Order: sequence, then C-alpha cells, then structure tokens
Amino acid sequence: MNEHPNTTDRTGTAKHRANRRFGRPVLAVAAVAGLGLAAWAGTAQAATPSATSAAKATPTCSAGALKASFGKQLAGGMNHQGVVITLRNLSGKTCALRGYPGLGLENSAHKKLTAHTHWGNTWYAHNPGKKTLTLKDGQSAEAVVAWTHANTGTSGAVHASYLEITPPAATQHKTLAFPRWVDHGDLSVTAFAKHINVTS
Repeated sequence: MNEHPNTTDRTGTAKHRANRRFGRPVLAVAAVAGLGLAAWAGTAQAATPSATSAAKATPTCSAGALKASFGKQLAGGMNHQGVVITLRNLSGKTCALRGYPGLGLENSAHKKLTAHTHWGNTWYAHNPGKKTLTLKDGQSAEAVVAWTHANTGTSGAVHASYLEITPPAATQHKTLAFPRWVDHGDLSVTAFAKHINVTS
C-alpha cells in the first residue's frame, strides 16, 4: 500500500517557520523605526520652546543703560519726606527691570554713610510688588522713596549729600545730589513700576 506523504502539513509548517523567521525581524525594524521617529519628535518638541524662549529673552537693564533722576518731591506731616525716583532706558535697545532699587547715602566727599533700606510700602505709596518691566528705549520706571527727619542735627540723624541708586540685579549705582537729613539713615522704598500713585 502506497503511503502519500502529508504535503499540506509540511507546506504549512514551512510557511509558519518562514513567517516566524522573517516576520520577527520586520516587526523589530518597524519598532526601531517607530522609536526613532518618536525620539526625533520628542527632541524637536523639546528644542522648539527653548529656542523660542532664547529668542524672546530680554536682557536686564544695566546701570550704564539707565539715567537716574528725581521726580515729584513729597512732603507731609509728622516729619515725613519723600521723592519719586526714575530710571530711564537710554541704551538704544529694549531691556528689563524687576524688583527694588538698592539705596545708599554719601556725604559731601562721596564717603558712604550709615543707611538701611526697607523694601515695601512707604508713607506715600503702596508697594506694587515685584513685576518684570520691559522698557523700550526712552521709557522709564519709577519707585517711591520715603524717610523721616525728626529734627535737623539731632542724635541719630544722618546728614547726606548724595543718594546712591542701584538698579535691580546691577552691581553699579547711579548718584544724585541729595542734601537731606535722614533719621538713623532709614530709607523705605517701593518696587519699580511703570507708574505709582502717590499721596502727599
């Protein structure tokens, strides 16, 4: 009796083995390709915001880019006195300010005197808080400085001739004539803002 080999089973087995043999590498290549595309997309998405942020970054105003001046003089009862200080951008470029000025007192020989700066509300104005101010060329920001002078020449009073104004994040200061008596060298000042409402 002649036996006929089961060619169908063998053919199916061969095809199955071929699929197993060649199908896995194809899937593997597709998976690797997919991972590569995902990684590329992730890199592109991560890089785009950074590049955009860098392009939009505004440099901080340096002391050399700013002109300091006094604005409105402030007076009132209870020996209070104050003044609005202004920093104007004259750099020819846009720059940014954020925060409070550093203040100092000098005598007529430009020697430093004892001084203490207090950031926040003053007798004349509420503190606007720290905000980033973008100043185009020619634009300015202001802050309000206040102090008391109980009695000219009394003990604890500091007789100043100049006021030092250090812009936020700067290491150099501007100097303005400031012939004032300041009790204990204590100065209060608000943060910079485009405009601050004052009472006098």
